[in-house]
Formats: sequence, structure tokens, C-alpha cells
Amino acid sequence: MSHRGRWLSGACAGAVAVALLVAGSVLDTRPPRHGAGGGAGSGAAGTAVGAYLHYGSPGVERMAELSRWLGGTELRAGHTYLPGDTWANIEGAPDSLRSWARWRRERADRLFVLNVPMQERNEAGVSDGRVAELIRSGARGANDEHFRRLAGRLVDLGVPDTVIVLGWEMNGFDYTHRCRPDPENWKAYWRRIVAAMRSVEGQRFRFDYAPNRGGDAIAWTSCYPGDDVVDVVGMDSYDQEPGRTFDEQVRQPYGLQQQVDFAKAHGKRISYPEWGLFRHGDNPEYVRGMLAWFAEHRPLYHSITDYCPHGVWQCGQNPRSSAVFREFLSGGR
Repeated sequence: MSHRGRWLSGACAGAVAVALLVAGSVLDTRPPRHGAGGGAGSGAAGTAVGAYLHYGSPGVERMAELSRWLGGTELRAGHTYLPGDTWANIEGAPDSLRSWARWRRERADRLFVLNVPMQERNEAGVSDGRVAELIRSGARGANDEHFRRLAGRLVDLGVPDTVIVLGWEMNGFDYTHRCRPDPENWKAYWRRIVAAMRSVEGQRFRFDYAPNRGGDAIAWTSCYPGDDVVDVVGMDSYDQEPGRTFDEQVRQPYGLQQQVDFAKAHGKRISYPEWGLFRHGDNPEYVRGMLAWFAEHRPLYHSITDYCPHGVWQCGQNPRSSAVFREFLSGGR
């Protein structure tokens, strides 16, 4: 799915937070516990809780505000995106990276999660034919230097252990870094990028392979580039079809259960860089299901997309789901 709305998110966070505080104090819709991984204890069990709150420095500031709303629960996953408009931005030009790096360095147990596009003009509606040409060019090494520069910038900022969500939702129809126009060369291109970034002295990056849930434009298993260049098998999973109910989203082909099984077979941790409400409105059963799923399967991290229509804190249109989220993750639970 397209995410141009990220750039405009969170303008009214303060007012929304007050409204949701009221909602959270009135409704009691707590999910059932599913072992030691649930609630605030999930951090101690190894899962870092996060939220996408804004792509720039305001996102860093809002992490502390959301933590307070959750009764002091530590948000250990800081999640943002590099713009996919120009190569200069993909190389890490945004000044806000300094703010995120400073946040990461403040505590040793934090994760900095950075979505990195594989192509410029990433949301420009580029044709399949042109995408195929760009994939082949990248597979031949045309873009290696851009990614070496990004790696060097992250190392210089003191975040050499950044989790890189590279070419996310590659199984979809929209992004210029999509896989379907040439899967074999797409995999070769991913491998070139990882090799280029790993060539930078001091790096300890982890690379997160994060398709959309479901079949979408191509089976995400067809784009998997290999165990030696993937550290985490992620999944972006919003409350939308395919899968009317949460149980259907688990069981569907290329759904949540297949992700878990695939990761286990390949010896990888799982993650959820993006999740949230969508086509089915304010759906507390979906939020309850996702949080219980995280508690059971203990991903490396999960990060809710917290702006409308997906969110529960900066978005006031989902009060019942907000109450579930707050109760389940509250530090006072």
C-alpha cells in the first residue's frame, strides 16, 4: 500500500492524546494473556515495542509522549523512513537522522529501525517495463555507491547496528522497488545492496525482509534473496483483505502463519515493521488478535503505524481499539 500520508501525520497529536486518555480510562477491553510475552513484559522477553509517529525529529519527541500515555512502558523500537524521492535522501541526507541516532544511543537495548527504498522516485507510478530496467541496472551494480554512502553515514552517526527494512512491501503493485517485473534480478539487486552496505567498516546492520501480508502482486517467497543476506523476516500486516477476520489473516496463503513457519525454517527472527487498522474501521478484535500474536511468537520488534486511519494514539477515530492497545501494553498492567 502507498504511504504518502506518513509525511503529514501527527499534526494534532496532543489533542488526540487527551481524547484517547479518556477513552482508555473508560473502556475495559483487555485482551487475554498469552504467556510471558504479553503486555509490558514483552520487552523483557525480547520484543521491542515501537510506533511510527512521524518520519522526522517530531517522531522522536512523540516517543516519550506515547510512552507516558502507556503508563511508562518503554518504547524500544524507533521506526522511521528514508524518503524515496531522490538518491541524496536515500543516501541518508535528512537531518532528522541525527535525532534518531541520538535517541538510539541513549539506551543500549533500543533498536533503530530504518525503512530504506531501493530506487529513487519510489512512489512515482513508474511502469513495469521501466521498473524491470531499473532492477537490472541495480543488479549490475549501478547503485552500489549510494548504499555505501548510506552505510557510512549510519556508522558515522553511531548507529552501525540499525535494522534496515530494505525494499519493503516488494510483493506489491506500487513502489518502484517492487519485485514482480523481474524477480530473479530483484534478488540479485538486494544482494548487491547488502554487500555494498556490509563492505563499510564498523557496520553491524541487520537486514529485514518485509513483504505485505498475502499474495498481492507476487508470492513474497518468490522474491526471497537468500539466508545469507536476510537477518529478519518481517511482514506489514494491516486490517484489510485478504482476510476479513484476524483468524483468516493468520491462515491465508502467505499470511501470518506462513511467515512464522517460513522464518523458522530459515532460522530467522520475525518482525512487524508496519501494522494497524484500515479497511474495517475501529476493530478492537483485530488489535487484540495482533497483540496476542506478538505475545505468542515474540518478534524482534513490532511498530504500529500511528496516524489515521491506522493508529490508536494520534488518531481519534479508533477509541475502542485504542483502549485495547493501551490496556495491553500499559506499564501498569
